[in-house]
Amino acid sequence: MSEAQFDYIVVGGGSAGCVMAARLSEDGKDNVLLLEAGGSDDHPFIQMPLGFLRAMTKPQFNWPYWTEPEPNLDGRRMPLPRGRVMGGSGSINGMFAMRGHPADYDQWAQMGAQGWSYADCLPYFRKMEDSWREESLYHGKGGPVRIRPIDSPHLLHEEMMATAANAGFATTDDLGGANPEGFARGEQSVDDQGRRVSSASAYIKPALGRRNLDVRTGVLVRRIVFEDRRAIGVEIEGKDGQTNVVRANREIVLSGGAYNSPHLLMLSGIGPAEHLKDHGIALLHDSPGVGRNLQEHPTCSLEFEAKERVTFLRQLRWDRLAFNAVRWALTGKGTMASQLNSCNVVIRTAEHLDRPDMQIMVNPIRFDAQTWFPGIKKEQDHVFWAGVVQLHPESRGWVELKSADPRDIASVTLNIMDEEADLAQMRRAIRTARKIYRAKPMGDLIGVERAPSAGAESDDELDALIRSTCYVGMHPTSTCAMAMGERSVVDNECRVIGVEALRVVDASVMPTVPGGNTALPVTMLAEKAADAMRGRKLPADEIPARDAA
Repeated sequence: MSEAQFDYIVVGGGSAGCVMAARLSEDGKDNVLLLEAGGSDDHPFIQMPLGFLRAMTKPQFNWPYWTEPEPNLDGRRMPLPRGRVMGGSGSINGMFAMRGHPADYDQWAQMGAQGWSYADCLPYFRKMEDSWREESLYHGKGGPVRIRPIDSPHLLHEEMMATAANAGFATTDDLGGANPEGFARGEQSVDDQGRRVSSASAYIKPALGRRNLDVRTGVLVRRIVFEDRRAIGVEIEGKDGQTNVVRANREIVLSGGAYNSPHLLMLSGIGPAEHLKDHGIALLHDSPGVGRNLQEHPTCSLEFEAKERVTFLRQLRWDRLAFNAVRWALTGKGTMASQLNSCNVVIRTAEHLDRPDMQIMVNPIRFDAQTWFPGIKKEQDHVFWAGVVQLHPESRGWVELKSADPRDIASVTLNIMDEEADLAQMRRAIRTARKIYRAKPMGDLIGVERAPSAGAESDDELDALIRSTCYVGMHPTSTCAMAMGERSVVDNECRVIGVEALRVVDASVMPTVPGGNTALPVTMLAEKAADAMRGRKLPADEIPARDAA
């Protein structure tokens, strides 16, 4: 059976979908339907910035994604947390706010994504942003996404910044500005009341009163419905298990993310012909790039014993934690209102590189930190934890169907470390991180390196460490990519090639993964795509040549 008709249907209420639904409905002329398979984001673990450490592990907020056995990681399967709530993964992530390097976007344009250079994208970074900084060429004021510095007296920020020069690296006061590399204070999408800012809170909640916007949660989209080669609706399944078709008079926008968008395309007959045939799905358009080109940010952890009780573990004493939880609930302030990051280190591991190839998430706390209370539960040893992130991997993975059942989630193979260049780069990154942590003044606080990385020194030992322990930054991209030649899934305005009235707008259309956390780039991309759908375009900026290098 069919339901009421809409002008636009947006599938997926994540970081991109919320932007699309809000922007397409803001003039009041077009009726817009936003469909989200997950539930509400109204939970303290989601709203409280420090609560992300709990939200990311709870099944009620997460889709149960795991990789297939990884061919280059000793056959390991890895969890892939994906947001199962309004706001998508932007409602459970670490709220880290960064854009990547200008050269990341210039690379997209060089690959063929015309209109996606850094000069083209910068106006949309400004448009989305309400920065704590002054308005400038690089930053915006008054946009939907509030950006604030990570600022806490318990994070040892000054010590790490002072370490930069002794380790041979520069500092910068703004990774999103004229000097986009070095040691910097991290930034976060947290509002002035100490609450998480996601696309759901920034774009959808202010728009819920619009008569022309219908937002539904708990709705599974089973497939896209076509007449000839034109997308005219979606088949949905509600909480009651009943299915029906909702029609779109103008366009349908897929914003399911790098796993769900290719999955839904393939279920609807768009994808690699032989793969669809294997699952008994009638082919509408042979698009060999659907589900291919998957990129992620491989990450390795290093842990060092602390010589003194100086880490954030002190703040996890039960009474302090309870006090700060109440303080946050009443005032939006205190340790619960911020990310835990001492310093955002974005640097090059080799002189010949044109941009940073590694990031260190400097965390003044152990990975497995737990609450404690004297005489009841013992305090753990104090430990520093460094997340060493590979920003520009060469390896590419894939997303495939497990079956033709829409409720059967996609099969994901990241294929991390398939390229020898990625192993070599991660070895350099680990050695660089060790050098940094041994430099003063941080080196005065650091004791011995802990297992499992301790003692891994040779190339073979480091390769074994990487294969057995690395994980991902939860930044998947490029499975419905533009600018991939014959394997392009969408064009430069995110329209699906080979059919009509269908677009994909999310991280899956990025030709490569940006060199940083992907939440802000996805929001920027959606702002730009929404303007393209409405026939608008902000003019490109004139960027000084030294900033685009």
